[in-house]
Order: sequence, then C-alpha cells, then structure tokens
Amino acid sequence: MPDTDAVEVRQYGSARVRIYSSPAALAEAAAERAAEAVREAVSSHGRARIVVATGNSQIAFIDALTRRPRIPWERVEVFHLDEYVALPPSHPSSFYHWIHHRIELKVHPARVEYMRGDAPDIDGEIARYSALIAEAPLCLGFVGFGENGHIAFNDPAVADFDDPVIVKRVKPDDASRRQQAGEGHFATADAVPREALTITCRALFGIREWICCVPDARKARAVRNALEGPISTACPASIVRRHPNATMYLDRDSAALLAAQ
Repeated sequence: MPDTDAVEVRQYGSARVRIYSSPAALAEAAAERAAEAVREAVSSHGRARIVVATGNSQIAFIDALTRRPRIPWERVEVFHLDEYVALPPSHPSSFYHWIHHRIELKVHPARVEYMRGDAPDIDGEIARYSALIAEAPLCLGFVGFGENGHIAFNDPAVADFDDPVIVKRVKPDDASRRQQAGEGHFATADAVPREALTITCRALFGIREWICCVPDARKARAVRNALEGPISTACPASIVRRHPNATMYLDRDSAALLAAQ
C-alpha cells in the first residue's frame, strides 16, 4: 500500500513512521509491505527467513498477510521472538500455539522452528535455538511494542542493546504480565508464567528489515517514549530509531501522544 494511503508519514531517526486512519488500514498496509519483502528475499536469496511477533496487536496484520496472494511460502522459514518457560505448546496462550494456528496451518511454510519453553533442558534449548537463528541472516522481523516499551520479552529491566547472546532466559516484569492478562491470554497477572525465553535486542537489531505494527491507544505512551524519548533500555523499543531499515505502522490512537509536526 503506497504512502498516499497513510494519513501521515514521518521520520524519527532512521525509522519511517506511517500513521493510518484505523487498525484495519494499518494491518493491510503492513501486510502489503511484508508480502513484498518476502518476495524480494526469495528472489534475491532463494528463501526468506522471518521472525514473527505474536499477541493481539499482530492478529489483524498476520491475518492480512496470510490472505495475500503470490507469497512463496514454500520458500519461507519462520521463527518466533519469544516463548514462556514451562508452558506446553498445547496451551492456547503459548506462542507456539499462536504461530501454529495463525501461520503454519494456514499457509504451510517450508520450515517453522519453534522455541520450546517446555524443554526439559532450558539451557540446551537456548543453545539450540540460538544456533538456528545464527545459521543464516534473518531478512524480516515483525516486531511489536509492549505497553512498557518492550520488544519481544526484552523488558526495561533486562534489555541490553549490546547483549552478547542471541537468546536468553528472562523474568517478564509486572507490566508485561498485566498486559498479557489484560489481553485475555490469562485469567490474572498472577497466572502469567514468571519466566520466558526471548531473542535479545542485539539479535533483533541484526534482522535486515523490521515491520512494526503498533495499533491501539494503550500503546500510545510506548510509541511516544520510543520515538520522542531517549534511546535507552528504559524503553527498549526506542532502538527502532537506530535500525537502518525499520517501518512503524501506527493508527490514530497509537500515534495520539506524538508531538504535532
């Protein structure tokens, strides 16, 4: 979808920001670019290695993407950003379950590599998944922003822009756990698992292109902090302004706290 379909187009550092009239318009625009990026990667490299964010803010986008025609899914390899520790893949709030039902069963990519938070040896799983990520460059990342400014499960307290590892074990903070409960994935914040595995900020930064879908008024504070506050792990998503090829897709509500331009 061309820029003329956006209500407004802005630039913050290296990040392109496109603001749309509704979450549906945002999702369609982001899906169009994602489809193009996958085709470009397959044409140039023979395959597309993509990393997928999960959560409610990504549903409309992924649904729009899986409806797009002429995407060579038989050449696409799918990875995910994070997963809860000790949560079985059959659990409806596992990110395995989200990707399996919203992507794998719909479009049947060539390869889907799941991060197994229920692995009996978590250190071994971290090493295994890190090796999979390191096999070859990742061409495309779908990177959502949390209400506290996290990317993946890199919450402010654990985020490190210079992290020496690819995947690590973390404890999601209270804000992240409240968000998961607020989105309906768990009955209460106390029911949210206390640990998770996540791809680190530094590993995410190495992905060639970011597509960041950040709709909804509840993300407005995180959007403002990411784009207008200091570039700091106090808001891990602020690193988007340094990424050489990142586009944020906002709606009017999520952009509402940005200063007028």
